[in-house]
Amino acid sequence: MVRLPLTGEEVERGQRLGALLRRARADRPMLEVALEAQVSPETLRKIETGRIATPAFPTIAAIAGVLGLSLDAVWAEISHPAGGARPDAPERLSPERLAS
Repeated sequence: MVRLPLTGEEVERGQRLGALLRRARADRPMLEVALEAQVSPETLRKIETGRIATPAFPTIAAIAGVLGLSLDAVWAEISHPAGGARPDAPERLSPERLAS
């Protein structure tokens, strides 16, 4: 199976996802979150650092669930660059607002 190179947009979205997960994890140990989400700590680390820019949906769903994040809010947060927000988009979401 040949994997196509990632687009710049996919790489940037992966970086936004990683930053969001790091903020939501806050002071919780990476190992604790990874084990609870049933992913390896290495996978979580790679997602948080943007090295895995397009993780599988079930992986993100599991991590988001452990962190108490709404998948709709996660998508809204990562799908648009900070400087290019949609006119109808709310202000950038804090981890507290993502959980709602």
